[in-house]
Order: sequence, then structure tokens, then C-alpha cells
Amino acid sequence: MSKFRTIVMYFVLLIVTAVLLFGVHRQQVSMDKSISENRLRFTGEIRNAPPMVIFTTVALGSFRGLVADLLWLRAGALQQEKSYFEMVQLARWITDLQPSFSGATAYLAWNMAYNISVTCSSFPERWRWVNEGIRLIREQAIEYNPDDQLLYKELAWIFLHKLGNILDDANLYYKNQLAIQMSQMVGYSPNWKELASAPKDEKAFLRAYPEDHVLWALLKNAGIENYEKLLAAFKVSTPELPENIVNALGPKNDKLKKDLLLYLRRNMLMSRWKLDAARIVMLNEKYGEMDWRVPESHAIYWATIGIEKAYEVNGDRKKPDVNCTRIITQALYDAFRSGRILMVDEKAFGSIMVVPNLALVDSVFREFTNAQNFYDGPKAFHSTFRSARINFMKEAITILFNYGNFKKAEEYFKKLKEEDGPQKGATLEQFVMEQWAEDVRDATVKKASEIISGLIFRSINYMIYNDEDAALANERIARYIYRSYMLDMGASDRTKLPPYNDMKKQVVESCLKVFPPAYSAILKAKIAAEQAEAATDKKFNAQQPFNIMGGK
Repeated sequence: MSKFRTIVMYFVLLIVTAVLLFGVHRQQVSMDKSISENRLRFTGEIRNAPPMVIFTTVALGSFRGLVADLLWLRAGALQQEKSYFEMVQLARWITDLQPSFSGATAYLAWNMAYNISVTCSSFPERWRWVNEGIRLIREQAIEYNPDDQLLYKELAWIFLHKLGNILDDANLYYKNQLAIQMSQMVGYSPNWKELASAPKDEKAFLRAYPEDHVLWALLKNAGIENYEKLLAAFKVSTPELPENIVNALGPKNDKLKKDLLLYLRRNMLMSRWKLDAARIVMLNEKYGEMDWRVPESHAIYWATIGIEKAYEVNGDRKKPDVNCTRIITQALYDAFRSGRILMVDEKAFGSIMVVPNLALVDSVFREFTNAQNFYDGPKAFHSTFRSARINFMKEAITILFNYGNFKKAEEYFKKLKEEDGPQKGATLEQFVMEQWAEDVRDATVKKASEIISGLIFRSINYMIYNDEDAALANERIARYIYRSYMLDMGASDRTKLPPYNDMKKQVVESCLKVFPPAYSAILKAKIAAEQAEAATDKKFNAQQPFNIMGGK
């Protein structure tokens, strides 16, 4: 009897176990389906993390949250004690302990880039902390959370606001550093399509250059025997191949040298700054050729990925964060106004010469329009995107006119009147003069620089076509605006402009580079004649300021 009871009990237990397992299975299937549909992750589930981080998250389990809380308390105490360097390591530990808590990493990066940086009086020290904030998101948090839109938005914002704006006294230093480091990485005039055509990564490179390729036989003469030594030999301080590699490849392998340099630059760009040359080509084709030495281009790069990640996670069920769209539109706007560098100050970092990137004008208008239609609707009269588009058109008309693109300026003047009604000044010329009068009173350093540079550019164009009166008029207006701005704003290092003659010299040198040979020859002859005249008649020395009416 007892044996029968035992068998019955086991049988009942098996049935109960089977029922429970079936219930668990059904529940698990339901949970897996929900996780798949909503792209959820388990707590502590991370990707791309190094083995030590994975070990720490598994070994500590739920206790890692307690450890992270203690580190947060310690970080706060260190900030009050101004022990900032230890905070860098603590920030990285906190990110490692809570790799999926992107909000914490975003705060730590913001704290370093904004709060800690401004406590330093030295500009290099400020740049160090801004850069640490960028690196924490770009090189660590995004590696752990590649689908998190928040991180891309925060990274883009640092580039747009902290580096691109003028609110920080060290903003010129930041801009110079970014431009110099970018030039060192890929050269001063990179061909992005050529860079994008190079092998994408190590595997692709080794497929293109296997062990039996002539490249490795030649590199052995320079003591480079494998891929790791090749990367180690490439000097980031210069965008060119090291001399020992050039000598090893010999004078008859120019194509091999070029292809190798393209790959090393692309590899360094990705490994150091996480920038993909192929994506840069895509953005240039979408918006127009951008100067990737300015922070606005980097803001567009990261905000674009943020929007892409939002669609990958949410599909068509949810619109991406509007902040990423705002960053793109604002960055495009700023890049149009001052998105092309003519000169950087590699020694004193006291100034940087920028001019408008006219190639972006249609993209800025299009993106503001698309953003309004997407978020607010095409008939939304009070849309912030519509207001921004109208302000952009007013500035674009003046900038295009300044730089001699009268046809495009007229096109946007018509668009402005269609959307915003009658303007001050019935004609294009009258409208521009009204805008100049307002700009002199309210100009920022960027706007003043672009207006003055544009007037100098127009003056040079008129001079080439022998319209001396128009050339002199534009030159005098440029000097008038320069003088007016410097009287009002030139006392501060943060807002002052470079010397007028330096600005003019840079515009002239830029014209000599981009003008057709025949025009460059005319310009050189005009400059020589002007210098000869100035030498014989000091009354017309170019350093003497003029007022708007043409008097001295």
C-alpha cells in the first residue's frame, strides 16, 4: 500500500510539475515576444563591453548598484574638494558598474564639460575637461548602449553648444583645437570619397593586403612585420606617412603609398573619434559639402545617428526626440553662417577665421520645412521651426548678397515675402542695407566676421571686373562695419575680431586658391598695383579707416 501511495504521489507531482513548466513556458514565450517587440533589455545586459566590465556586472550582481551609489557620493565630495582628476576615473567606474544607465553617464559628461571646465583658468585645462566629457560618451557609453538616442543627443549638444557657441571664454581655443586635431587626423583638405573607399576595418584591410602581398615585404625593410606595428608606426601628429614607411615603399609605389595613407587615416578617424568616413560622405551628399573642422558638422553627425537609432528601436510607432532634429537644424543654420574655416591660430589660439558655407543654404531651408511638417504640420503658423526658417531667410539673403550670389539672394527674398509678407525695403538692395544697419548694432562675432568677409569678397570680385567704384564702396562698408563692431564689442577677448588687415589677407588668399587661373592672375596684378600706389602715396594707406560716406 505504501509503495502504491508513493507511485501515485510521484505521478501527481510529475503532473503538477508538467503543468507548472507549461505555465512557465507560456509566460516565457509571452515575455520573449514582448521583449522582442519593444526592444527591451534585461538589467545589466550590455553589449561591446570588455571582459572585466562583464565580469564585474555578473559577479557583483545587484550589489553593484550599492557600489555605484557609494562612488556617486565620493564623486560629489571630490567635486567640492576640487579633486577633479580622481573624478575622471570615478566617472568611468560608475559607467562600468551601471553601463545601461545612460542618464548617469550623460550627467557625468555634462558635469565635466560644463561645470568642472569653467573652474579652470587655463584654456588647455578647460579643453581637457570638455574633451573628457566628450570621450566618456563617445568612447565608452555609446559602446555599451549603441541604440540609446539620449547619448547621441547629449554628445551632439556638447559639440553644438559648448564648442560652437561663444558663451565660454575659451571657445576660440576649443574651435582651434578641434580644427587642428581634425586636420592632423585626415589632412587639411581631405577627399572624403577617397577616404570612404579605403578598407573599412582590419578584416577588410587584411583581405586587401594578405600576408603574401608585396606591401608586407616592403614594410619589413622599415621593421614593420605585422598589422599592429603598422598602426603603431603611423604618427597622428602629422597627416602624412612616417618617413621610414615612405622610404621602405620606395619611389615607384605612389599608388600603394596613397592607398595605405587613406586606410590609416580612416582607421585613425574611427578608432580615435568614432567617425565613419562613409557616413561623412553620405551627410555631405545630403546637405552639401561641409567643413569637418567645425563643431557644427560633428553635432550634425551625432544627432543624425540619434534619429536613426530612434527609428530602429521604435519603428513607425513613435517619432524621434525632437531635440535631435533641433540640433541638426540649428547646426546647419550655424554652419551656413560660419561653417568654413579660412584660418586657425596654431600658436596663440587667440582667433579663428570663419566664413559662411553657402553650399548649405538650400539644405537649411529644406530641413526647417521638413521639421515643421513632421512635428507641427505644414499649416502650423506658430511653429518654432517656421519662425526659425523666417529668421534664417532674412540672414541668408544678406549673406548671399554680401558674397555676390545675387540670383540666390533674390530667390530667397521672394520666398521671404511670400511667407512673411512685405519687408523693410521694397527691393533686394534696400532690404540688405536695412539688415546691415541692424547687424552692426546687434552683431555677434560670427555674424560680424561673415558680413565683413563677405563685403571684402564682393569688393575683390568687383575689382577683378574693373568696377572700381563698386569695389571701393564694398571695401568702405566693410571697414565701417569692422570699426563700429570693434568700438562696441572689441574690448572683450571673447568677442573681438582679428585685425582687419589679417581678415582681408585671408579672404584674398582664399580667393587666389579657388578662383580660376585667369582671375587669380588679374587679382595678383591688382594687388601689385595697389601696393605700388600705396608705397608712393601714403595718404591712401589701406590701414586708414573710412566711414560709410567714404571720408577718412
